[in-house]
Amino acid sequence: MDAPAVDFTATEIMTVAASRLLKDGTVCFVGIGLPSTAANLARLTHAPDVVLIYESGPIGAKPTVLPLSIGDGELALAADTVVSTPEIFRYWLQGARIDVGFLGAAQVDRFANINTTVIGDYANPKVRLPGAGGAPEIASQAKEVFIVLKQSTKAFVNKLPFITSAGYLDGGDAREKAGIPGKGPAAVITDLGILTPDPVTKELTLTSIHPGVTVEQVKGATGWDLKVSPDLTTTAVPQTHELEALRDLLARTAKAHGQSGGGQSAGGEG
Repeated sequence: MDAPAVDFTATEIMTVAASRLLKDGTVCFVGIGLPSTAANLARLTHAPDVVLIYESGPIGAKPTVLPLSIGDGELALAADTVVSTPEIFRYWLQGARIDVGFLGAAQVDRFANINTTVIGDYANPKVRLPGAGGAPEIASQAKEVFIVLKQSTKAFVNKLPFITSAGYLDGGDAREKAGIPGKGPAAVITDLGILTPDPVTKELTLTSIHPGVTVEQVKGATGWDLKVSPDLTTTAVPQTHELEALRDLLARTAKAHGQSGGGQSAGGEG
């Protein structure tokens, strides 16, 4: 394996760390934005046989540039096949054929519930967010879920104003009691570290911290008293080939979409 890359941004290590969680051959239901970037990076590096599914119908998508939306024609052109949206949800998702749901979020709480609906009162919100899309179904039905978003006290809140997609509800066995079939979020990947649910309480716990980041920084960017694993590890730095693949993907995307740079969207669920 090549030497670790020296210079990388917080967004780059978040994306690389998220991509590494996808195993080769995994069937992954992908959200637009950061989840799509991470999933396609996995496909271009260590997981060439990952099967990427988008809710508009593409199965086995292999886009050369990142899609602007789930309706981007690039996804259909580069897919193994395209089926109807009802078939994606009824046969693939509800039929327990999705290994991983890869989602973004505007906000999460300590039990990995997701909000992408409103900030503030529902009837009179401060901000109206993009909404649910297919994320509630993905969060409920996929065998497990990865969530990727940047970490701040605005994004990691003690109480969500609205639960769009279920994580572990009130914690413990609440998800199981509610009859939600999927196992739920397995990891929340941020620009500061990786959080995973406690096996019993299901409360998010910091289990890996990115190089150069302190525990105090992560706690300071969290809207509750974040628990830290006694076995806290440090995220492996991006390898040169991972960064090259990511930067090339973003550069191609920017050129194709007429953008001046290779920035990533921070949103995107389903």
